[in-house]
Amino acid sequence: MNIKKAKEDIKNTIRAYLKKDNYGQYSIPTIRQRPVLLMGPPGIGKTQIMQQIAQECNIGLVAYTITHHTRQSAVGLPFIKEKTFDGKSYSVTEYTMSEIIYSIYQYMEESGKKEGILFIDEINCVSETLAPTMLQFLQCKTFGNQAVPEGWIIVAAGNPPEYNRSVHDFDFVTLDRVRKINIEADLDVFKGYARARHLHPFILSYLELRPHNFYRTENDVDGIQFVTARGWEDLSSLIQTYEDLSIKVDEDIIHQFIQHEDIAKDVAAYYDLYQKYRDNYDISCILTGQTSADIYAKLFRASFDEHLSCVELLLSGLHNYISEALTEDALTTEAYEFLKHYQKELKENGSYHTLLQRKTEEYDQENKAGLTTPEQKNFQLKLLELLSTWTSDSTLAPKEAFLFAKTGFDKQCQLRTDTIKKASSALENAFTFMEEAFGEGQEMVVFITELTMDPDASRFITENGCERYFKYNKTLLVGSRRATILKELEHDRIYSNAMEYEF
Repeated sequence: MNIKKAKEDIKNTIRAYLKKDNYGQYSIPTIRQRPVLLMGPPGIGKTQIMQQIAQECNIGLVAYTITHHTRQSAVGLPFIKEKTFDGKSYSVTEYTMSEIIYSIYQYMEESGKKEGILFIDEINCVSETLAPTMLQFLQCKTFGNQAVPEGWIIVAAGNPPEYNRSVHDFDFVTLDRVRKINIEADLDVFKGYARARHLHPFILSYLELRPHNFYRTENDVDGIQFVTARGWEDLSSLIQTYEDLSIKVDEDIIHQFIQHEDIAKDVAAYYDLYQKYRDNYDISCILTGQTSADIYAKLFRASFDEHLSCVELLLSGLHNYISEALTEDALTTEAYEFLKHYQKELKENGSYHTLLQRKTEEYDQENKAGLTTPEQKNFQLKLLELLSTWTSDSTLAPKEAFLFAKTGFDKQCQLRTDTIKKASSALENAFTFMEEAFGEGQEMVVFITELTMDPDASRFITENGCERYFKYNKTLLVGSRRATILKELEHDRIYSNAMEYEF
């Protein structure tokens, strides 16, 4: 199965394992809660989905790459202890607490989360001395004589032998005590993830043209050559930062992430072309409705590959507008809830500063749990910065202090309205350009498909409307392709009404 289906299976497993009966006991006894064993090629997102699952299930996560551990750190260190049996004293060997078990208890204390996932990566690549400990761990949920705390679900991951020569096979007894899930690389799933995480548009454009180069592993006389999903994501992060710093990206840089010589050369050549297309097609002018006749002339002479690159550039520029609008929308919503709470606190002589400090502490606690994504941290910082600007002079009376904050909120509401209008206008201008440049050709199909599969774009259109999108969505996305997309949206689409703020 693909990583997305595996994620859903694990989430359902967690819901089942953590369900309690009327007496507060787990409906499925701990002994019957089989560890989940993910087996699949490296770099397809096994580790990545653990953080997503823990966050979406609102539980903790402690992750270990077990190959970094010795038997002593996993089991604990031995020490001599005196015991008395039948009146006689004996020196016996006991063990200190496992470092891994200790980490769970430490995490619970710091984060406040009493249930969670213990994720052990590369479990079948441990040393010979640690291998028996891992088998015991999967079978008995213990490290040495220390049990994994109740409420903590074990998920382990490993690579098949064809990807790693040092793997150990699990025996029949062990496999009969786990839930084994085999995972394969899936480009469509990766593209959905890439859109949500805002990977560099050049990578999405390249994979649209060269889907067979998404995931490759080959052995030849020069050794192993490979391309993984992890490589694409890490390359994207580096290129985005290099471009901000005006640092040149060349084939050598790309080869450090895309470790397949021929594919790295192809990617480097396409990146240079993509840079040229970005210069040739002024996307900012297109999205503000100022498309020049020269752009249409260039497209008329261009290849289909260049057409698709232009579409990806357009989608990337459009996404910036939509992302800004959704951010301002979310900031306004959070600020509204904050001020509502502040209004109630005023009746009990609560202060704005105290409430803001409490909000800061809540975010600090969330971040200690280690589940906050970089995007979420940035949003937290933006919100706290915004709320801080509404702090009034301490000499103001409570009512005047609230009105001061309300004035700042009114400005935020106007900013939200303005950014939504800009994004809607950019969307309409994008459709005008697509119609005039490509009509109802394959390029328009790609454009509609990308908008549909992009969670931010789909949400924005659902909430704010776009008649031309729904028109083309109905007429162009037909047959099995449309059915697949609609199935994706069945789970992800968010319906909401226009927001009204009243105090």
